[in-house]
Amino acid sequence: MDTKFDITPDGFSGTKRAVMIGINYVGQNGELAGCHNDVLNMKEYLMDVHEFEEENMTILMDDGVHNDPTRNNIMYAYQKIVRDSQPGDVVYLHYSGHGGKLQDQDGDEADGFDETLIPLDYQNSGQIRDDDLLKYLVIPMQAGVFVTSIMDCCHSGTVLDLPYNFRGDGEQDQMQESDGFDYDNVTNLVGAIAVGAPVMDAVADECCTIS
Repeated sequence: MDTKFDITPDGFSGTKRAVMIGINYVGQNGELAGCHNDVLNMKEYLMDVHEFEEENMTILMDDGVHNDPTRNNIMYAYQKIVRDSQPGDVVYLHYSGHGGKLQDQDGDEADGFDETLIPLDYQNSGQIRDDDLLKYLVIPMQAGVFVTSIMDCCHSGTVLDLPYNFRGDGEQDQMQESDGFDYDNVTNLVGAIAVGAPVMDAVADECCTIS
């Protein structure tokens, strides 16, 4: 925890990319008010302070201006940034919206629940499970890509299914291994990807570049 951290680390040598998602669920039950502002403020910060270029930033918001943060668009954006990013690149991921949890389907959760992101069209397309994020975002990301992920949502602590976590409770002073982390599942997923199992299985809802 004493290691210096910055969105753009020392020795950066590549391209800076970002996927930023803000969902206010406009007109739905549980409508939020600040998620669009979160994304727009972070976009300005990344461009002004960290010299991100707008052409390398994917913005999904239900504001009538940007492409909608549907399940397909979110998964497509995550998988595209994995495909595009190379060692030496910097990646910033930001999600602001609702999070949830669903009954675990494959027995890899110690508490019996998968953590989830809740896309705009969750009622029709379902929630995005931590298993999906692990399989299509975390594991396929190339070594040497420096990734920062901010998940501003409920139940977000283990939504990327990472093996270590830090709890800001005033007692924990270093990263600790997640209880019941399923290393066998990760090994199987890595092996499947290595032998050519398909990764890109989502298609953007609009036939245009997400921006």
